[in-house]
Amino acid sequence: NMQILDGGMGQELLARSTREVTTMWSADIMLHEPQIVTDLHYDFIQAGAQIITLNTYTATPQRLALNNASDKLEILHALAGIAAREAITRYANSRPEQSSEQSSEKNLDKPENQIQVAGCLPPLVASYHPERSPEYTESLTTYRQLVELQAPYSDLYICETMSSIIEAKAACTAAKESGKPVWLAFSVCDDNPTQLRGGDTLVDAIAELVPEYTDTVLLNCSRPEAIEQALPLLADKVKHIGVYANGFTSITSLYPGTTVKSLTTRKDLDPQEYAQHALLWAKAGATIIGGCCEIGPAHIKVLSETLS
Repeated sequence: NMQILDGGMGQELLARSTREVTTMWSADIMLHEPQIVTDLHYDFIQAGAQIITLNTYTATPQRLALNNASDKLEILHALAGIAAREAITRYANSRPEQSSEQSSEKNLDKPENQIQVAGCLPPLVASYHPERSPEYTESLTTYRQLVELQAPYSDLYICETMSSIIEAKAACTAAKESGKPVWLAFSVCDDNPTQLRGGDTLVDAIAELVPEYTDTVLLNCSRPEAIEQALPLLADKVKHIGVYANGFTSITSLYPGTTVKSLTTRKDLDPQEYAQHALLWAKAGATIIGGCCEIGPAHIKVLSETLS
């Protein structure tokens, strides 16, 4: 039973925004142009996404402190939750009404009950650089804070772009305490897919965290080719496997504190190409598939049609 995730929010929001790119990235747009966020969630749902993720990836206390915006933590999470829920309501209202004969089953069939919202537990300081994150105890405290802020809006939590065992353990511990489902998404090295970005091996990470914290592991924010090489490592160890890859040519220019303007979109990863990769992932056992950076609603539309 295939579940379709949304695509990447940050890059697509920047493309739709009229604002200058700042180091706060998607959080800046969340604050000043929340309507764009709602519209993008809606477009992903229209394209076939059954799970949308809160637009809070850059809204961590640590990142906000670097931008002198610590006071914006609560409002950013509230705005993100409202944007996601509004998009689901808009989608539900755009659907033809069902006849009243089905009213007893109506609640189950309502589209808004089929779309889920995933809370987002990201790297606290910078993607791919777990060595820059706070140590375990402080990380755990922060993730607990994020879980609490996202709780009113979330059906599950994705600990995403996790690049070390310690980072992942802190996020998973906080998520598990919520009582909601926990999905763990690792980012693997593009040039050595057996390793997480911080150097731990994927095999060690799975041994440490599965099934104690979760039985659902995804690979995200890595090149499709790297993910294809890493997937066999999950095969017998993980109950539910997922993938959402990115569409960057290269991430070598993405360092902490830089903006994503320096990244270029791959010319060979159009929606059809991406869907072909997705078919390979499905064959390798993935049952949760979506997109990360540079993967927009057009990709998700072709992907959901191809996989169905």
